[in-house]
Amino acid sequence: MAKKKKRKIKVKNVLLVFILIILILLSLAFLTDVKINNIVIKGNTIYSDWEIIKKAGIDDYPSSLKTLSKTLEDRLEKDDYIKKAEVKRPSLTKVVIEIEENLPLFYYLPASKTILADNKEVTDNFPVPTVINYIPDNIYKKFVLAMREINYDIVKRISEIKYDPNDVDDGRFFLTMNDGNGVYLTLNDFDKIDGYLDIIKEFDNKKGILYLDSGEYFEVKG
Repeated sequence: MAKKKKRKIKVKNVLLVFILIILILLSLAFLTDVKINNIVIKGNTIYSDWEIIKKAGIDDYPSSLKTLSKTLEDRLEKDDYIKKAEVKRPSLTKVVIEIEENLPLFYYLPASKTILADNKEVTDNFPVPTVINYIPDNIYKKFVLAMREINYDIVKRISEIKYDPNDVDDGRFFLTMNDGNGVYLTLNDFDKIDGYLDIIKEFDNKKGILYLDSGEYFEVKG
């Protein structure tokens, strides 16, 4: 009967494996302890950078590996004024947060509420135009969509909006601008207001009413 050969365990190999395990554990412990130390915020106007950082829950600069991008995005997107948040990790210690805001469009006086781009109503005040009178529901929905599409820099130049239908068009509005001019618009051509600044330049800073609802002409006051 043949004798079974006993395999000798090489101490060197055991030590190497043991050292490798120790090194892996130490590396994991080190990486887990590496903290976020560089946070970049983009696209925010409603909240400050620090407010975004706090809402994301990283104001204490936590461990980088323990902080999941999806977790930060979910925290931010719970906020009424944040439509979308995208978190990028260009390096282990750096976080870039890109914000797409749910912007306030106007203050609707009949409801005493500020209306956001997603049609949500809030009680906070913002430097946005005030809609001073009631808009019928069928017109109101189209109006919100039209306001959502125009340049936001122009939105902030509007002081008041009056629903002002006539016999020709039930989707007609009168806008009072911060510079003292008035503008007539209809829902079908609401985007014409984007060209407001260029149009007004042609009239040498004179004050009056700009008719963008018909004929596109400027009636000078006085």
